[in-house]
Amino acid sequence: MGITAIVGTGEGSRRLHDGDTVTLSCCEGEQGRVYAGALPFHLEEQSLAALPLPRTRILMNVGHPEEAFRLAAIPCDGVGLARLEFILANQIRVHPLALLHPARLPQHDQAAIAALIQGYAAPAEYYVDKLAQGMGRIAAAIHPRPVLLRFSDFKSNEYARLLGGSSFEPKEQNPMLGWRGAARYTSPACALECRALHRVRQSMGLSNAMALVPFCRTPEEGDQVLAAMAAEGLVRGENGLKIYVMCELPSNVMCAEAFAARFDGFSIGSNDLTQLSLGLDRDSPLMADRFDKH
Repeated sequence: MGITAIVGTGEGSRRLHDGDTVTLSCCEGEQGRVYAGALPFHLEEQSLAALPLPRTRILMNVGHPEEAFRLAAIPCDGVGLARLEFILANQIRVHPLALLHPARLPQHDQAAIAALIQGYAAPAEYYVDKLAQGMGRIAAAIHPRPVLLRFSDFKSNEYARLLGGSSFEPKEQNPMLGWRGAARYTSPACALECRALHRVRQSMGLSNAMALVPFCRTPEEGDQVLAAMAAEGLVRGENGLKIYVMCELPSNVMCAEAFAARFDGFSIGSNDLTQLSLGLDRDSPLMADRFDKH
């Protein structure tokens, strides 16, 4: 919303009172500060036209499609990572397989889904349309600069939290290392994401929308993903389509040449690459102090 905010103060509700005048600052690093009174400040404006361009291309990360048009005003060469998980959790809210197989759901889930998909001829069309709208908004805001749309990388426990998800997701001992990423992309649910991207590129005419494949364990798994995408009309090289892969497993580094022969480039996922190099679960609070990317 563009409003300065500091969260997790610990004692803000005790130290501050209704009617107090304070100054909030979020420009001094990762830790926000609250000052008593209305402090004066000086604003300097810099003409972007006078700034020299760096030799390195600068790409942004975008999470929420609602932010896309505001972020597009920032000088950049495109979007290097647009996560679809925000669209799935906030706009769609339904597990893809729950839309493909609604009869397998309990009655209360079926009723909740029916309320969400009113106006759509088929449940799956709701998923494709909502996802295409989110993808298209980001691609339109950044056009003609490239946008790398990363296919969903929810883990099974995260997918289970979507409406109807508990009926389709396995209960894994360690979802971080389980059924996630490219391993899912030969399932029918992946086809819905491919159809959404195809609609953005073909029907909406936003050919700057590119694909980014997460958590691809082996080159052979990459071949399976590319084949599944091609079956839905997303063929690498056609109409300028580029398909990238995340570099977030040690196998991506060790087999870099094999992956490079199949994909157009890499996006480094430092969180997963760190945890898999160190052999620790970054979701575990017991190991958080040892999670060091350096």
